[in-house]
Amino acid sequence: MRKAVLVTGASSGVGLALCKRLLEEDHELHLCLACRNRSKAEAVREALLASRPLAEVSIVQVDVSDLQSVFRASRELKQRFQRLDYVYLNAGIMPNPQLNIKALFSGLFSRKVIHMFSTAEGLLTQEDQITADGLQEVFETNVFGHFILIQELAPLLCHSDSPSQLIWTSSRNARKSNFCLEDIQHSRGQEPYSSSKYAVDLLSVAVNRNFNSRGLYSSVVCPGTMVTNMTCGILPPFVWTLLMPIIWLMDLDEDTAEKFYQNLLELEKHVRATIQKRNHQS
Repeated sequence: MRKAVLVTGASSGVGLALCKRLLEEDHELHLCLACRNRSKAEAVREALLASRPLAEVSIVQVDVSDLQSVFRASRELKQRFQRLDYVYLNAGIMPNPQLNIKALFSGLFSRKVIHMFSTAEGLLTQEDQITADGLQEVFETNVFGHFILIQELAPLLCHSDSPSQLIWTSSRNARKSNFCLEDIQHSRGQEPYSSSKYAVDLLSVAVNRNFNSRGLYSSVVCPGTMVTNMTCGILPPFVWTLLMPIIWLMDLDEDTAEKFYQNLLELEKHVRATIQKRNHQS
């Protein structure tokens, strides 16, 4: 029986590279591309099948920054699959990064220069937006949309006889100092990407505490510093080429993780009630 693998954000960057590698390791997978843009996903599917014709590659359209899209995709996946063996929670955004020139020049002449370039800590400020669901866009895209997806797909993931795995794409930029339980959406901060990635790390810990007994295991991976469409939004590609040699030279609190998980559950209840009320009114 083919193993079923779902990858969010599969049409470019880390997600696309991951899909290629997965099929290199096992060309008989059923690989499901979970993408926001269906036309891009179709092009990726054709390219993957051209190199791995024995693979089975399907598409589900989902925008993790839109909860209606997440619910719709979840229903579709539950109709298609009896189980999912692996889910790579990779889709994410890093909005409008603005380079802090003052921090850059002061960091160049400090002991933290390698750390600064490998994590971007202090270098970037970002302006977040509010989604149609009334949530911070970075939080909903990088964290909450995936959280809802997990909750909805639990029947496909929780099998004690044959465990499934969640693998989150985290980041070197995940900083505890940028995360606050009293402001989990980072609505009052200027580094929502860092906050969201630390939240992902916490959520993975909490998922293990709450789901291991049901046969679901979670882990996070950091791909390191990579030149993707997100990093090129910060600095041009030739600058990253110069910085890479420098960059290459260079414990989570379980109680906090559990509190964060409970906060997400409360937010989920509120969001579901709001959506039900909106649907009833329409």
